Amino acid sequence: MIQVEVAYARPDKQEIVPVKAPEGVTALEAAKLSGIADIFPEIDVDATDMGVFGKVIKDPATHELREGDRVELYRPLRIDPKQARLNRAKKKA
Repeated sequence: MIQVEVAYARPDKQEIVPVKAPEGVTALEAAKLSGIADIFPEIDVDATDMGVFGKVIKDPATHELREGDRVELYRPLRIDPKQARLNRAKKKA
């Protein structure tokens, strides 16, 4: 068994859930085992982008975790970062 964490954050609430999982567990499996979707019902674990310590994982269903990894579930962006910078620059001008 290995110990990993699953994390999700909204502006009003953040949660890091510790998970004991078998060796070879994938990021997707750990997210499901954590029960994070019970805490945040808006999460669709199968369709949410994920990363490990800030690095995006291409395929959470095949990415095996190691002892101590933290799986992060990401919220969709509301606005493209480039557009946000443009908007801020226009306000300053």
